[in-house]
Amino acid sequence: MTTEVYLVRHGETMFNQLNKVQGWCDSPLTVKGIDDLKRTARALSQVHFDNMYSSDLKRAIDTVHLMKNVNSVSEIGKIKKLPEFREVFFGSFEGDDIDETWKQIAKAAGLGEETDVQKIINQIGIENFREATKKADPRHLAENSEELDERMVRAIENLHELTKHEERVLLVSHGDFIKTLGIKYWNQGDGHHDIEFPNNGSVTIGKIHDDGRFEIIAYNQDAENL
Repeated sequence: MTTEVYLVRHGETMFNQLNKVQGWCDSPLTVKGIDDLKRTARALSQVHFDNMYSSDLKRAIDTVHLMKNVNSVSEIGKIKKLPEFREVFFGSFEGDDIDETWKQIAKAAGLGEETDVQKIINQIGIENFREATKKADPRHLAENSEELDERMVRAIENLHELTKHEERVLLVSHGDFIKTLGIKYWNQGDGHHDIEFPNNGSVTIGKIHDDGRFEIIAYNQDAENL
């Protein structure tokens, strides 16, 4: 059975609003974030899901419960939390100013003080960007390309096992993680260059085929386009 997966990015959080790095660290949803999610939830309220899943971070859990509560055509039980779908881990940069973090990563990559992350990635490639992130991290805790790729593959494999008898599921995850999935599994990503960052509350639709192959068929769709 092919399973359709609606990947929802969590709503805006306090750290998003303050322009802070937010990977495995967490912050609460903002009023705007909740309002935006309500629009997404209403757009999906008549879409039947066999199940709903979430990253194990609170901002994602709060988002999935909002989706569940507004959906009127699905009978969803307890939400299963999937830590493999957590956001990318930024190590010592967690909670720091985003622009200052990109500067440090750009310098580690030999590019000078660049703050436009898309320019950085497109100059050196996503793999080297992850390596530079780990290099720039004083404690070298941030996920590099190999670590993140292994986790993404494990996430899809785990989801495939969980959804073998489910036709359509909703899963709440995170912006950089969804974007990296897009670079790897969307036919408009080339595995190397950057793609647009998914909006808070946006929906990316993927398919897991019988053989476990995953593909993204629609990326970063806002509520009005669903």
